[in-house]
Amino acid sequence: MTSVKKLRLDIGPSTLDGVRFGTGPDILVMLPGLSLKGVWEAAFPLAWMYRVFAKDYTVYVFDRRAFVPAGCTIRDLAEDIVRAMEQLGLSQADVLGVSQGGMIAQELAIRRPDLVRKLVLAVTASRPNEAMERALGRWMELARREDWAALTVDMMERTYSAPYVKKYRWLFPLLSRMGKPRDPGRFLALAQACLTCNSYPELDKISCPVLVLGGEQDQVLTGRASAEIAERLGCEAYLYEGLGHAAYDEAPDFNRRVLAFLRRDTLVS
Repeated sequence: MTSVKKLRLDIGPSTLDGVRFGTGPDILVMLPGLSLKGVWEAAFPLAWMYRVFAKDYTVYVFDRRAFVPAGCTIRDLAEDIVRAMEQLGLSQADVLGVSQGGMIAQELAIRRPDLVRKLVLAVTASRPNEAMERALGRWMELARREDWAALTVDMMERTYSAPYVKKYRWLFPLLSRMGKPRDPGRFLALAQACLTCNSYPELDKISCPVLVLGGEQDQVLTGRASAEIAERLGCEAYLYEGLGHAAYDEAPDFNRRVLAFLRRDTLVS
């Protein structure tokens, strides 16, 4: 496997961590979703999970800023990615945004189209909905109570499909013990930031090719949230039947679909 390099960038209001791997000539920027852990802690698993891109791309996986103040918005987080990309000299990159990362990616493509060549939006939303408010409200409640074990279990149960949860439930106690974030306040602020996403009225400003991928059974943001983005953009879309918010992790063809779109290949239906 290609070597993995950890990055720490000074973006003005804070620092921003990232991971770089791959040897390809093109640039792929990946923006993951809300998590209890940072990308540095998951550097090698990320490189392994997305190794299919390493031949064609130099891949950058960007975290959120280290210090996230109360009231931080999705647009603020997108500005952080702009600063990071400019600092690294990245432009006309292909961008894959997952969940909260997809919310940020939408703002990036709207505000700075010069930085985005192609865009993949996975299990994400362009505006709040009842399911999002319910899920995030529960997670923030558990975080305020510092019940990290219950939070980890709730995130797993809402994110993964029922068969997956049944198969791997025996791992939940171990994952629960590993769940506490280094900065609980940061998780709360990032969860609250999701509720500020509101790119729907401006989606028509996205001018690059877009692929939307979602899970029909998404209990966090809903499959409908993915579908309405695709309808608004009139772009390619695929919703995984029987999968939920973790379709990016569970679907065996997810990475191949993304790579096929980025290479302009024909997607298999």
